[in-house]
Amino acid sequence: MGRTSSSPGVRPFLPYGNGHPALSLNAVAKQLGVTGPALYKYFRSRDDLLTELILESFDDVAAAVRAAVGQGAPRERLHALAGAFRAWAVANPRLFQLLAGTPSPGYQAPPESVLRARNVLGPFLPVFAGGRCRPGAEPLREQMRKWLEETPAVAEWVRAFAPPGDAATALTGTVMAWAQLQGVVGLEVQGQLAGTGHSGAALLDAVMDALADGMGL
Repeated sequence: MGRTSSSPGVRPFLPYGNGHPALSLNAVAKQLGVTGPALYKYFRSRDDLLTELILESFDDVAAAVRAAVGQGAPRERLHALAGAFRAWAVANPRLFQLLAGTPSPGYQAPPESVLRARNVLGPFLPVFAGGRCRPGAEPLREQMRKWLEETPAVAEWVRAFAPPGDAATALTGTVMAWAQLQGVVGLEVQGQLAGTGHSGAALLDAVMDALADGMGL
């Protein structure tokens, strides 16, 4: 199963409901001005359409993060990358929730989605490559070291983005940044920060500063 031909970009045409995008081939076909059967030229199923949306969205947020890559000090670069990720998510809340959650019961994303997700996180790797883990993060760093040894594709990915420095430390910091981004940005996008007296941007800045302190940046 999969796309049957070179497909058009689907994000601009998708109808949105509450929560995840309300996807259906017939609804998208209507917005494109074609018949449902005609859309099967590009997608064989709703899951194939969902996969296309996920891959396009990963590419979109990766481009936003990549555009924020700078030449400043590691802490400054971390804030810039995190801010770019947050800005994309706030501007595209439905798509962020789609990438962060389970799109629909029984749906399984293809392996390609993992590669696209790594493109989002790649620019964070060199930020942490010259850092150092405090004792509390050492168990995680040891797991990252083993993951690098046992998974050549992961080691190659880290080397591609952060050739110099400690690969295990770079990966540890990046994984921690990813977890904190998902948490803080997810709370903001879901409206959970309303009435808390602070903005999502201020909270993210504080969390990234704490991470930078913990990683010796």
